[in-house]
Amino acid sequence: MHPALETYPPTRADDLTETRFGVTLRDPYRWLEDAAAPAVRSWMEEQDRYARAWLARLPGRDALARRLGGLLYLDSIAPPLHRGNRYFYARTHADREKAIVYWKEGENGAERVLLDPNMMSADGTTALGVWVPSHDGERVVYALRENNADEATLHVMDVAAGRRSEIDVVPGAKYAEPSWTPAGDGFYYTYLPSDPAVPVAERPGTAEIRFHRLGTDPRTDRIVHARTGNPATFLRVDLSRDGHWLFATIQHGWNATEVFVADRRGRPAPGADPVGFSPLVTGRGALYFATAWQDRFYVHTNEGAPRYRVFRVDPARPARADWTEIVPEATDAVLEHLTIAGGQLVSILIRNAGHELEVRTLDGDFVRRVELPAPSTIGPLASNPDEDDVYVSTSSFTRPTAVHRTSIATGATTRWSAVHAPIDPKPYMVEQVWYPSRDGTRISMFVVRRRDMPRDATTPFILSGYGGFSVSRLPVFMPAIFAWLEAGGAYALPNLRGGGEYGEEWHRAGMLAAKQNVFDDFIAAAEHLIRMDYTRPGRLAISGGSNGGLLVGAALTQRPDLFRAVICSAPLLDMARYHLLGSGKTWTPEYGDPEREADFRVLAAYSPYHKVTAGSAYPALLMLSPANDDRVDPAHARKMVAALQAASASGHPVLLRIETHAGHAGADLVKKQIATIADTYAFLMHELAMPTRER
Repeated sequence: MHPALETYPPTRADDLTETRFGVTLRDPYRWLEDAAAPAVRSWMEEQDRYARAWLARLPGRDALARRLGGLLYLDSIAPPLHRGNRYFYARTHADREKAIVYWKEGENGAERVLLDPNMMSADGTTALGVWVPSHDGERVVYALRENNADEATLHVMDVAAGRRSEIDVVPGAKYAEPSWTPAGDGFYYTYLPSDPAVPVAERPGTAEIRFHRLGTDPRTDRIVHARTGNPATFLRVDLSRDGHWLFATIQHGWNATEVFVADRRGRPAPGADPVGFSPLVTGRGALYFATAWQDRFYVHTNEGAPRYRVFRVDPARPARADWTEIVPEATDAVLEHLTIAGGQLVSILIRNAGHELEVRTLDGDFVRRVELPAPSTIGPLASNPDEDDVYVSTSSFTRPTAVHRTSIATGATTRWSAVHAPIDPKPYMVEQVWYPSRDGTRISMFVVRRRDMPRDATTPFILSGYGGFSVSRLPVFMPAIFAWLEAGGAYALPNLRGGGEYGEEWHRAGMLAAKQNVFDDFIAAAEHLIRMDYTRPGRLAISGGSNGGLLVGAALTQRPDLFRAVICSAPLLDMARYHLLGSGKTWTPEYGDPEREADFRVLAAYSPYHKVTAGSAYPALLMLSPANDDRVDPAHARKMVAALQAASASGHPVLLRIETHAGHAGADLVKKQIATIADTYAFLMHELAMPTRER
């Protein structure tokens, strides 16, 4: 510690224990859950002030910030959306804090500003969320979010006039993904009421699907699908491009969906409910994603196929027994995403933890694999079902993002735009290695390092991971990591169970009662780096956020000897009470329900907050907590920091850095991102005894 900052701000510890299902857990810092209490607010201010004073004294921090400024203030352009005769796209500028949305008339028209979040609030606290142009390009519906939180309000703008409607202001848009009618006279969306009488943890169960007709009071919006009443579910809605078919999807965690469909041409399907929906598939415990084209449904599913397959469905014969499989499950790739473009099926596949783009006919016959740089991570596709051009972004660890345009008809592919970052990738390499986990399962891992890195266990490493919710961690360009690489560090990213890199079986092998597999995979990754002389415990740091914050929290409490420093961001850490905090109940299908004995025993066995043991020598910890996180409650971070400050006997610092005006994903101002990353790297360089540059 710094000599002047040896004593943490005082923290009250209550003698509070709770016994459930015969298991007794201590919870001395439960009082820190109430962020509105004056004592908690005061504690947060003192902790944040202490952490920032500690970090401000670190050598080399300002030099890092300057280098990060060059890496993060970049000019870039995202894949364009073609709607009507107009093109819409987001562009970042090296002299702006936030991306700006532009439009132009025709491909070669003059560029015009549509939405500039830099100008929406004097202090930059208003963030732009989802934005969706109507199919004719005449209007755009977009979400504004205060403090970059998830909570949002929808607005509608006339594109040509640049005028925002004063009537079409739709609240409750936290989960809204608007879907326009073909005529552009309204949109369907998921509405989440913000009734203060409803506990935060119960709110997701009150979501409902509504239709907003332009020019009408949103309070009169028609309810299209009623609330489920189950806070562990999500509701999604999508209207087919021709307006014939409306899909309502009930998502049960990340494990199963149920799909309902309504014929919006005025001919309700047999057995339809009063609103017009009839079940397409229910109660099968698998994931189904349906899209409609030319009055046929194309269903992308992992039912009986952990790597996914595709069915075609005739709406006149929608029974499951009448579905026709047109794309079978692959043996060596995961069919991650399916869309229709240029009248063909376009798929994004994951093969060996890298993306590929594939085109098939509507009958499922293979046409071609689009030639793109490898290995790559492919971003969301920008396309239309009846237009030939598809715009796709690709990147890798050492290759900046580029946007390519490919023709579905001919396969001709050209680069449309590229990010020009001030980096020299030549000294660095990416290798994919495999190692055994505790139970013998082979795990893949990417290692990013200098080509001339000595294998003498001296290189400082950041080991990161996620391992949950079927999220795939693939090779993606992270410009900030070059400040770390240039300082002599290296980076490792394993593809842990719980993710989606190798299909649904891989996901299920790291959820619920099997969650410990994820932690074992991560710990084994650290052991592999040490065994192969990439690094050693005194030079190894771990980093993770959200579910990845749970990951590093479990790793630091289960194997504190393996790591010298930990970066933990927006985490879940009290797994005995996570379902009562923030949006926790929506994650019970992934982690388990603490109200059920079997699930509770699993959760209590690894809950990081409850595994903190007095007198243990814990690694240094920098906890990054966004003040306005309305997804994962920051109480997790507060309680864990309090516990570790009281328990750790290592003498290494335990710091809580709180970012104001920031939601779960952090702040959306580049300058705030730079400050956070500069503090993070300076902290790690100090703890891992790395040389620093002052200029």
